[in-house]
Amino acid sequence: MTDLLAEVLRRITPERLREAAVAVTSIPSPTGREAPLAAWLAGQMRTSGIEAGVQSIDADQANAVGRVPSSRTGRDLMLYAPIDTLTTGDEREDVPWVGPSLRPDMRAEGVVHGDLVQGLGAGNPKGHAACVLVTGQAYAEAVAATGIVPHGDLVLAFGAGGMPTNAIGGGRANTGHGVGASFLLERGWYTDHAIIAKPGDFVAHDEVGLCWFEITIKGIHTYAGSRHRLPYRNPIVAAAEVATRLESWLAAYPDRHRTASAAPQGIIGAVAGGWERMLAVTPAVCRLRVDIRLAPGRQALDVRRELASFLSTIDADVDCELVNHIPASVTDPDSWVITETIRAWEAAAGRPHQPVPDNSGATDANILRARGIPTARVGMPKAALPGIDFALGMNTVEITAMRRLCEVLARVAVANSQEER
Repeated sequence: MTDLLAEVLRRITPERLREAAVAVTSIPSPTGREAPLAAWLAGQMRTSGIEAGVQSIDADQANAVGRVPSSRTGRDLMLYAPIDTLTTGDEREDVPWVGPSLRPDMRAEGVVHGDLVQGLGAGNPKGHAACVLVTGQAYAEAVAATGIVPHGDLVLAFGAGGMPTNAIGGGRANTGHGVGASFLLERGWYTDHAIIAKPGDFVAHDEVGLCWFEITIKGIHTYAGSRHRLPYRNPIVAAAEVATRLESWLAAYPDRHRTASAAPQGIIGAVAGGWERMLAVTPAVCRLRVDIRLAPGRQALDVRRELASFLSTIDADVDCELVNHIPASVTDPDSWVITETIRAWEAAAGRPHQPVPDNSGATDANILRARGIPTARVGMPKAALPGIDFALGMNTVEITAMRRLCEVLARVAVANSQEER
């Protein structure tokens, strides 16, 4: 194991990581349009002797997947990362919701600033995907150079549609929420265990799920010139009260559902009501859309009942429906992939591993675990930048942190290669 690990780590250089991070960041891949990046990733895997290809979901969306074969006397391990970005890098789609204009870090162009690479998704998910790519390449090259025959396969998987988003524009509706991970497994790319590379400088064995709700506030459609003569109930005004009270309810929600690892959060993410082209009339409804996270062990319908009970206390005509749900998931903390990833993390970090509490992020790990694959989540911390905000954290990756994450992945991959059933 020591010789193979040394050969793998020798090939994971800052230059290689920087080149990979810049390249993946510079290929646009908003949710539903990942095919060009998937093709590039498959090509890069093949340059290192990996059996790799593109797994098309439709004309625009695709996964990339590769395999380093073995004697198949051991267990197979998957290193997984999603490849789609939450925003698009297109001003017509992102502005003004992301801000008054696109900053340089919000564009699909990888730019090097010393030890940092910045650009759309450079940190999450693309820097993590670059770590999976470079680790897999180094592993395949080291196996070939040493002549060692692993006992189990190493699968490198890059999933489309990993972001919590519905489709952009027309066409297929199911382009996000883990569609690539589901498709991957449906087509036979199954392993005994998996590691997903996503942000967080710790090893997680569980994570929250999510529920999306549509709250409909009903009113009366009428005209400004008749407000004083006809029945008047403006649902936009009622929605303001609903939103204000709901925000307070959501702020207290984590304390009601906290676990040892999770503090599930909720936010109001969208509002729709009325015709922007026709301000002379009121709409008959106003809609709020809400994301509420749920801790492992919680059920979506329990959350719906709790939300509906709260809404019933508001003096308004309100309906609430569940419109999307990804269940929370748990892997046995004593499973091999969890304990081995913690061991690798400690070796790479040079300190004891400490679980990080109060998590509320959901990833494709939920898809993998739901399909029966024990899965560890491990990643990098956000870059320490002054004045960092959500977008800049997503769009910045540190090469030094990439190297440490690669070492964690490499240690687990090499350990798996030595394990026999």
